[in-house]
Amino acid sequence: MSLNSYQNVDREALAKDLNEIHQEVLARVGEQDFQHLKKMERWGQLCSILGYATAWIFPNPISALLISQGSFTRWTQMTHPIVHKGYDKIANIPESYTSQKFAQGWRRFLDWPDWITPAGWHQEHDILHHYNLGEKLDPDHLQHNMEWLRQSSIPMGLRYVIVALFTAAWKILYYTPRTHKELRISQTRQKREVLPEMTRSGAWSLFTKQGRALWFESILPYVGFRFILLPLLFLPLGTFAVINVFLTTLLAEAFTNIHSFLVIVPNHAGDDVMMFEDKGKGRGEFFLRQILGSVNYPTGSDFNDFFYGWLNYQIEHHLWPDIPLSQYQYVQPKVVEVCKKYGIPYRQDSVFKRLKKAVDIMVGRTSMLKPVTEATE
Repeated sequence: MSLNSYQNVDREALAKDLNEIHQEVLARVGEQDFQHLKKMERWGQLCSILGYATAWIFPNPISALLISQGSFTRWTQMTHPIVHKGYDKIANIPESYTSQKFAQGWRRFLDWPDWITPAGWHQEHDILHHYNLGEKLDPDHLQHNMEWLRQSSIPMGLRYVIVALFTAAWKILYYTPRTHKELRISQTRQKREVLPEMTRSGAWSLFTKQGRALWFESILPYVGFRFILLPLLFLPLGTFAVINVFLTTLLAEAFTNIHSFLVIVPNHAGDDVMMFEDKGKGRGEFFLRQILGSVNYPTGSDFNDFFYGWLNYQIEHHLWPDIPLSQYQYVQPKVVEVCKKYGIPYRQDSVFKRLKKAVDIMVGRTSMLKPVTEATE
């Protein structure tokens, strides 16, 4: 987007138009949206059931893919919209589907069995990422986070190999310790305590609060649940069944990481996506940055959107994270029209095209856009 185009967008009018769409959508929200969520939940549960029902026979990628899709669904289509308060406005739904109760306390491994803790996810994603998108305070800023690789002396080919290996375990290597770090910083500031030094080694150390939280709230509970308890449930079928489920579960974990990396990482990165040096001011600027800093994938049907975890509506989600999944199909063409009205680029590409652009950013082959300001002309 050119300097004149970026500077000349009428922020106030843009905010007015988008706020009107938001109010229209909120007026539409009702029981049908909750039933749609339940349908997505059933699809995910069916994948998990079929996966585990066949995993004991022999280790195989089909069962692993089904288990993976079930896990992916719990994160992207249950936890994500519910914790964002997408269903809090619907009357008379079970409390366990509201942001106040979902995955809280003993319900954590019933609602969202994952490496990431609900509290850490809320702080890192719902607060820091969503309200600092593309800025230095964004904990998921891909270009900033990958400077160690971008600026390294590692040969370019090997950089791509490193990224490929990273995708199979990125939730435990990046997301989980990062969420614990951001939660620890937030808790320390709220208590007005001295912020401890945050180091990469400290994130895994039993001698730091952050490290102990990582081990006792994430790693050990998840390993115990996913890789020990669930395989042991098949013990009546024999030791071979337990081993087969365990090996298939390991493969499913790699698939889940790769799948989530594929749809999550590229939707805020690329040489055509903007990053920002300063803090945005005003509702209109906030909306503009959500559009310029996000990318959509192909959208349309429930079947298509299910496999994207509804993260293919990333622009609309960043504009209004508090609406139910089903409303994104309704609101997406309205956002396209608003972008046309104000001359704002609306990016929607193949996920694989976006993946290449994101990886090129990670390895340092390309860089993200920066809006030109008068100070830098």
